Amino acid sequence: MRSFFSETFAALAVGPFRLLWFGTLLAFLAFFMSTVVQSVVAFDLTGRNDAVGVVVFAQGITMALLGPIGGAYADRLPKRRVIATGQAVAAAVFATLAFLVATGRIHLAWLAVGSLFMGASFAFLGPARQAFTVELVPAHMLGNGMALSNVANTASRVLGPAVAGLCLALPRLGAAGAYAVMAGLYSLSATSVAWLPSSPARANAADKHVFADLAEGLRYVWGHRKVRLELLFFVTVILAGFPPDTVLPGLLENQLGHPAAEVSVLYVWSAVGALGASVAVARLADSSRALVAYSTLAFGFGAGLFGIAAAPSKFVAGVGMFVVGACSGGFQALNSAVIARHVEPMYIGRVMSLTMLAFAGFGLMALPFGILADAVGERVTLAVMGSGVTGLSIFFSIGLARVAREDAA
Repeated sequence: MRSFFSETFAALAVGPFRLLWFGTLLAFLAFFMSTVVQSVVAFDLTGRNDAVGVVVFAQGITMALLGPIGGAYADRLPKRRVIATGQAVAAAVFATLAFLVATGRIHLAWLAVGSLFMGASFAFLGPARQAFTVELVPAHMLGNGMALSNVANTASRVLGPAVAGLCLALPRLGAAGAYAVMAGLYSLSATSVAWLPSSPARANAADKHVFADLAEGLRYVWGHRKVRLELLFFVTVILAGFPPDTVLPGLLENQLGHPAAEVSVLYVWSAVGALGASVAVARLADSSRALVAYSTLAFGFGAGLFGIAAAPSKFVAGVGMFVVGACSGGFQALNSAVIARHVEPMYIGRVMSLTMLAFAGFGLMALPFGILADAVGERVTLAVMGSGVTGLSIFFSIGLARVAREDAA
């Protein structure tokens, strides 16, 4: 048992990484609270799935536009400063939304504007955190450090919806109180950065324009076939299958006869599965079995989506969400670990920013999936997602297996 914990959580023995991990946990806790609160507030304001899609789309568009630039800046600027600034912006956004809800001035447009700013801050925060991990964690446990960063993500997926649901259920808190809690969590996370070691700017950063850095990073990825395939695998699978959140409130209310606010229960099922899987795969992150597990989990993700589509009750939908959470969570945890092992440190921010396009794509796809759900129903929409994930998993697994055989020859 001691060996299991020492291998699974090895990178947390590094003090600065442990502090970065704690700040990441607080930030992700607020972020996953927002996925529930934003969806419920948008749906309650309009009663439509496409309203939820509009809010998520707004976050996705800024992540898509600014994500690669955020990665380039993560390789240029002091990472500690980038992280602190992004988290301060997020705290200000949630504080503003808390005020608007508390005073009765909230409407869909303000939710969308807040999502635009959240997407912008996350576009810079994500690559900077991952690039900082590379600086703080020794090379022999880098995969483990990347995977443990995802454990903070998935742990927050368990706690975030639960805290959000509690806030929404308490009359004295409600949505305004939930937004205030999120603002406080981001403020604490920003403060924790002050105790991290300094991360100086790149020595020759002023000699090259940020867009030149961006172009160099894209050329680097395109020139490495394995990294290119792994990136495309991850981005397309997440884009095709990760927006079930968009249609879950409607699935509950229109198909299963439960209030949309109960969606937080389904998020908890998903998050518990994701947490268990991400902890389990952390031991594999630096092993030769990581790539096989990566592909297997993608197939399981598609199967879980089909299960939710066919669910006759909220309980069965919860089981499907557990499978989706476990497989998608393990898939995400191994993605960063697998890719980071093949990337030179000077490019890590730019490469990891491209993995974040998956979540930008999730935001962008939320609107069309919301429209599709209103047109043909939530069940058919979920089946379409499951088909997309399964087909992409087959295609890219074959491609990666071919590359592995060629490398071994």
